[in-house]
Amino acid sequence: MEGPRIAFRIGPISVAWYGIIIVSSAMLAAFVAEREAKRRGDNPEHVWNALLLCLILGMIGARLYHVVSSLDHYRQYPMEMFNTRSGGLAIYGAVAGGALALWLYTRHQRLSFARWADIATPGLILAQAIARWGNYLNQELYGFPTTVPWGISIGAAHRITAFEDLATYPLGTRFHPTFLYESIGNLVSFALIMYISRRHADRLRDGDLILLYGVLYPLLRFFVEFQRPDAWKIAGIATAQWIAVGSILLCGGLLIYRHRTRGAPQEGEGSEA
Repeated sequence: MEGPRIAFRIGPISVAWYGIIIVSSAMLAAFVAEREAKRRGDNPEHVWNALLLCLILGMIGARLYHVVSSLDHYRQYPMEMFNTRSGGLAIYGAVAGGALALWLYTRHQRLSFARWADIATPGLILAQAIARWGNYLNQELYGFPTTVPWGISIGAAHRITAFEDLATYPLGTRFHPTFLYESIGNLVSFALIMYISRRHADRLRDGDLILLYGVLYPLLRFFVEFQRPDAWKIAGIATAQWIAVGSILLCGGLLIYRHRTRGAPQEGEGSEA
């Protein structure tokens, strides 16, 4: 398969559109988090101070998840593990790495992890919605052949193994734009999280928004995986769907438990340590 689409070159260094979109999405997420911190009366400088660590561990987590999902390939070509330009960044791994980075930062700064995770949540889901368009530019994250009007064409060099036979799937074949379905779903989730964070602010506790994210995104991902013909599977089921079900049960259960066992937040609850 071909590499990522190049936006421009500076001498021997080439900059891919996918990288530009990811970095831009991260900056937008930080901007939204900064606004959210100000709205809550917290120091917005923590957002920018934590950003680099979150990006580094997020990228490491995203790559590790991908490598584990493709171990057979990387056993044969171990040095390819470090070649991120060939693709292979997984959102579940990125979120896990970013969450670890935020936990380390808040622990070091003696801040409430739950509170700052909530501050980061709206920007996170919005960034995911935008970053998925990098998949479109790279002609990846598409589904099965389709005749729907919004189907997209995929060049021969970007076909996954299942669709490489041009006699069966000619160049005019269109495919479901899986990236688009996830992008739209993330935008809806962003709007819902923003609405709840303001409309029901008096009922929310620190950690509620990140738990809500842990329900909404996995729920979306569970259904999106049905349009991932190249999905990594365990026992015949996409691994991302196993993770989604586990996250929905855990985060949904915690949300229900903490709101059934306690009344409205007391004044001052959720302040930074």
